[in-house]
Amino acid sequence: MTRRRVAVLLGGRSSEHDVSVESARSVIEGLRAAAYDVVVVEIDRGGHWRLLPEPPSERGSERGPEPGTERGPEPGPDPGTELRPRLPDGEVAAALAGADAVFPVLHGPFGEDGTVQGLLELAGVPYVGPGVLASALCMDKDLFKSVLRDNGVPVARNITLRTGEEPRNPFGFPCFVKPARLGSSVGISKAHDQAELRAAVELAFAHDEKILVEELVSGVEVEVGVIGNRGRGGDGPVASLPGEIVVTHNEWYDYEAKYAVGEMDLVVPARVAPAQLERAQELAVQAFVASECEGMARVDLFVRDDGEVLVNELNTIPGFTATSVYAQLFAASGLAYAELLDKLVALALARHERLEALRY
Repeated sequence: MTRRRVAVLLGGRSSEHDVSVESARSVIEGLRAAAYDVVVVEIDRGGHWRLLPEPPSERGSERGPEPGTERGPEPGPDPGTELRPRLPDGEVAAALAGADAVFPVLHGPFGEDGTVQGLLELAGVPYVGPGVLASALCMDKDLFKSVLRDNGVPVARNITLRTGEEPRNPFGFPCFVKPARLGSSVGISKAHDQAELRAAVELAFAHDEKILVEELVSGVEVEVGVIGNRGRGGDGPVASLPGEIVVTHNEWYDYEAKYAVGEMDLVVPARVAPAQLERAQELAVQAFVASECEGMARVDLFVRDDGEVLVNELNTIPGFTATSVYAQLFAASGLAYAELLDKLVALALARHERLEALRY
């Protein structure tokens, strides 16, 4: 039997470049363990594409801090300093076109937000994870919440501010301020008073032209993995066991808590009532379907002190090391890492075949 070839896309232009490289190393190892041929394609911090024999040995294409020592993501190039072409050259394009599927292991803007997905759609190449619309929608926390509200899925309350608007907060303190279209808690602050709110708004606007001011939800932070394609039946979306996020040192689940060793524990199943576990799984699948997701997603939820379950965000390309939350959730649910990757590639091929049958 001919071995399938998967092109793994890693790196990217966003501040989550190094996180992507860490995830991609595990994905490449897992795909090879599942008997795939793997092509490694890096997008560097300037947005330029290149083929690599192996993923970078350091954190990202440039040397970065060792895991556990960083306080936050490395900044990207200054705006406007990189003007060279950022499309794949002939060699990279041929490698992508010659793959049976592409596995984008990219986080944040220019990779997780529908941009790379659109390029692959134009090229007619199957790829792992949600499509263009779902990727763009879930990256935009403001629009994502609007769609969920319209579909009857409860979410945490927020207001949206755009460039030029004054800081305001109708929810009282503390509250959270976040860019609308970033991940990994980049640019997010917890504000305890008006002065901190102003500083938080300024920081968030440095990352995006649209930001959210969000209420503090008191309760348990829960995450659920979802895998599957559109529709019902064997490939329909299925939720993992819910896991509970326990931050060991920091005040909240910030960048350091997510990526520094020993700063977060995951308890599976989450230590909430059985009815709340079931509700978290139900809402995770509802959010996945309402946002037109296919393939995979990690859904972040809160179980409030009064027992109500709320959806917070949906991550279309979650962290993907073998010890990342998404992989751990499915491992606890009976799907080992290599099997998880194999299933995701199969879902990508099935979706591509289904969509290719449509008449345009």
